[in-house]
Formats: sequence, structure tokens, C-alpha cells
Amino acid sequence: MSGEAANVQQGELRLTAALPLHFGGELNPVQIAWRMEGAAGKPVVLVLGGISAGRQVVANYYANQSQGWWKEVMGPERPLDTRHYRVLGIDFLGGSGQSTGPRAGQTDFPSISAYDQVAAIAQLLSHLQVAQLYAVIGASYGGMVALALGERAPQLAQRLIVISAAHRTHPMATAWRCVQRNMVRYAATRGEGAEGLKLARALAMATYRTPEEFVQRFAGEPERGAQGFVFPVEKYLFSRGDTYAASYVPESFVCLSESIDLHRVNAAAIRLPTTLVAIIEDQLVPLSDMRELHAQLAGPKQLIELPSLYGHDAFLKETEALRRVFAAALA
Repeated sequence: MSGEAANVQQGELRLTAALPLHFGGELNPVQIAWRMEGAAGKPVVLVLGGISAGRQVVANYYANQSQGWWKEVMGPERPLDTRHYRVLGIDFLGGSGQSTGPRAGQTDFPSISAYDQVAAIAQLLSHLQVAQLYAVIGASYGGMVALALGERAPQLAQRLIVISAAHRTHPMATAWRCVQRNMVRYAATRGEGAEGLKLARALAMATYRTPEEFVQRFAGEPERGAQGFVFPVEKYLFSRGDTYAASYVPESFVCLSESIDLHRVNAAAIRLPTTLVAIIEDQLVPLSDMRELHAQLAGPKQLIELPSLYGHDAFLKETEALRRVFAAALA
């Protein structure tokens, strides 16, 4: 095993007591799955992504593995270089990973807040004997969790980098997501939760990207099929839906989608140095919301506004732009 491959630690922390929840109730038992990768002894950076992201952030090239969800951004010689930092990732509470979440068919799993994710992270850091993170990098839902940490547990980190996440959710984004959740719930009552998740994910993909990208990629003519015409964009959306539904628990999607829409933080209470990255074309997190968050933050702050054809998904695609952001924010 190479030196780089050897610098991977992972495990599942089982809490010895129940975890009280922000919206009431508790989780018991609680398990938090984690993975840390990078050069030994280097500063630890917690990296959190969207509701589909998990603990494997980095692609382990030395072990011929490429499944890291942010593999274009995290790793040796990538924008966040694991020769200089240790990258810590987690499976979110309420998700489809190995952390505590709903089982398939479960309807009574409690509502989860970004503050609950922070409480779990605090216990994990204590277990790992990480006194303070060099930074928290959060994108999409992970950015919401980063902001919640900045408000409730600022002693845990030196700085925040928040991409495409504001201090509250936008009502239009909630409108799209509540339709998605009800698709899944309706299908689940008929024993077809995976089919509902496929439809919900297909609709979600249309909100992650931009109209301009769809014009470039899907302006071709429809093809006649057995049940009518099939449009190029239709093939793309439902292909992505099929792939997603094969890997994720429908009830977990509902749980974390709801957690996004419950998100509210007191931006004026966040005093950590914070770099905000707003995507000008983002349909889910409008530029106006990111500017409002920037105005309310109490500590040192910077707002970077980036154009991207990929909209909300820019954090997965705009590798070189993020290289510059990280170089400046982590210097």
C-alpha cells in the first residue's frame, strides 16, 4: 500500500447517549459514519456536500478508486490538495449512507435540522481528537450545515467556505422540493417508492442546471416512441432519475429535502471568517439571497460571484474557479 493510500482512516462512531433534536424528539441509537484522507499531521478540513454526498469525498487514485463525490476538486494536485490537508467527510444523519437514517418504508423518522448535523459533527471531532478544524467547506446542503456550525459551534473551526447556500431557503426552491417530496410519499403509499424517487430526481435535475445549458444540449428533435414522442431532455432526466433511485432510500431523500427547507440561521451571529461563493445563474439559491447573507454576516467576509452554465451544480463542475477560491480562502 502506498503512503498516500495508507493515510486513510474511516469508521462508524456510535454515540453512547441519545441525540436531542432541534425540532423535537431524539435519535437513539445514533451512528455517524466518517472518512478522513490526506497527508498525516496536516490541517483537517471538513468537507460537506449536497444531500446525495457522503463520507467519501476524495477519489483514492492510488487504490484505483474514482467514486469520491468531489473527485475533480479533492485529491492530490486537485484544488484542495490532500498532500497539504486532511479531508474529513461524513454521511449525513437522515441520509442513505451508514449514519443513522430512515429505513426503506419507514414513515416515522424524525425531522432533521442542520443544527442536528452540527451536534453530530461536534461529537465526531471529540472522538477523533480534532480540537479545531482548519476550515469547513460546504456546498449546497453542506453549506447550510457549515453556516449552522458557524452560528452554534464557532469554536470548532477557524474559517468557513460556503458555496451555493444562504441563511434561509428561497420559497421558489421550496415549491419545487415540496412537489418532489410529495411525489415520493404518494408513490411510497402504493409500494412504488423507488419510482417516485425517480420522478422526483428527474424534476430536481431540471432545477440544478440552467436553461442555457439545456438549450445547448437538448434542443434536438423528439423521437417517436411506443407511447408518443420522447424528447432529448426527457431521456436525460429520467436516466439520471433511474440511476439515483437505484442507490438512495426514498425516505432519506424526503428527510434531507425537508431539512433543506427547514433551514434558517441567524447570520448576524456568525463571526468566523467566511468566504461565500454565489453562482449567478443558480435557480435554487438566488444571487440576491447570497448578497443578503453577506450583508448580515458579523465577521470578516468575502462574496465571490461566479458565472456558470451549470447553475447550482457549479460546485461539481467549475474546478478551476474553485481552485482560485480555495487558494485565497485557505492561504
